[in-house]
Amino acid sequence: MILYEYPFNERVRTLLRLEDLFERLRFFVAQTDRHEHHAALTTLFEIVEVASRADLKSDLLQELDRQRLALNQFRNSPDVSSDALDVILGNMESAARVLNAVPGKTGQHLRDHEWLMSIRSRTIIPGGACEFDLPSYHAWQHRPVEQRQADLAGWMAPFVPLGDCLAIVLKLLRESARRHEVTAVGGSYQQSLSGKPFQMLQVRVDPAYGAIPEISANKYMLWVRFSQQDGDLRPRPYEGQVPFELGLCNL
Repeated sequence: MILYEYPFNERVRTLLRLEDLFERLRFFVAQTDRHEHHAALTTLFEIVEVASRADLKSDLLQELDRQRLALNQFRNSPDVSSDALDVILGNMESAARVLNAVPGKTGQHLRDHEWLMSIRSRTIIPGGACEFDLPSYHAWQHRPVEQRQADLAGWMAPFVPLGDCLAIVLKLLRESARRHEVTAVGGSYQQSLSGKPFQMLQVRVDPAYGAIPEISANKYMLWVRFSQQDGDLRPRPYEGQVPFELGLCNL
């Protein structure tokens, strides 16, 4: 099943964008080729750009605190493992403590790094990071793999607490999903939400159908319209029935 997720608000949208960027960053940092490390560095610049658009640090700390209070209410429930609950709460408290200890604005350590900012200003230009534009960067790309990986790890280290906290929040959000099987008739499905404050929609569909969901929603109604790609990959409306799993998430 292919999972598609649709955020209902800008905060969740930002968290999903950052989750994707952190996953890409970890992959490219672990590689050895200089071109892959260039991709890692440009991804790091993207994280700075996305993270600076909102006060994510305070938002995540408030959300973790709210979830700790909510989970503590289940401590005396016979249906909840106290050991498992202690592990979850411990992870949340540890992540919040580390994030709270990170000084300054998210990504400020990169903004204060003159050499990295000179590279960032050139990577905005298509092909702008060539060796004749940035000879010092070209030299860095030819340093030993271990040294480049150490540099990248140092530059990404202040972002790790942010990544750990957003991973916990998104995990809790996904685990809150209310899932049920539905069918899109004529490639279209709609459902009333009755004003309930959901934060994210999940659609799981069998890739054998070749159906791609296009999702739109507000607090009153959601629509899922399926399309499929023709020979040149242009989308066109899906005309048959598409069974799929629908999940509504809310913390």
